[in-house]
Amino acid sequence: MDLCIAVPPERAWPAVVDVELYPTCMDSVESVVTLDRPDPLHRTTRWSVHLEESVLRWTQQEVIDPVDRSFDFHQISGDLEEFTGRWSVRPAPGGHSTVSLHVDFDIGIPLLADMLNPIAADALRENAAQMLAALERRLAPGAPELTDPPVVAGAPDRRAAAGATVTNAVTATNTATAEAVR
Repeated sequence: MDLCIAVPPERAWPAVVDVELYPTCMDSVESVVTLDRPDPLHRTTRWSVHLEESVLRWTQQEVIDPVDRSFDFHQISGDLEEFTGRWSVRPAPGGHSTVSLHVDFDIGIPLLADMLNPIAADALRENAAQMLAALERRLAPGAPELTDPPVVAGAPDRRAAAGATVTNAVTATNTATAEAVR
């Protein structure tokens, strides 16, 4: 799923990387808490996200690359067997941005994977689309301009901004695969 937001990448990136503010603008995100931040490029976060009729909880490690405007994440504990992905912000024509979210997961129930992975992939796709739409609203013209505060080791990452283009792909791995959303 591609969604163009008319702001440059340097405005989009802080909003994407500021995951602790997601609950303030994304209905499906119940909470995101930074548990550890040994340096500005690494953090561990705990998530709680509404997915269909349930709440999905996990803790993930993130590696942040501000030069590439991306961060990779992988679940270290949580409700799924495997949950990995990547957020990124790329320049788009006209001074806009493309924000991408790609997720790979495995429910971890081999006997039911053929049935459950496509259902979970659909739910994750819908959830990701809602998250990306929320980022678009947060980055819309007229939204408050937020700046990057200094990052202090061990302190929560409180960066935020306005404006981006959004691309989203959600895929299921292992025994069942869902088509990428474009």
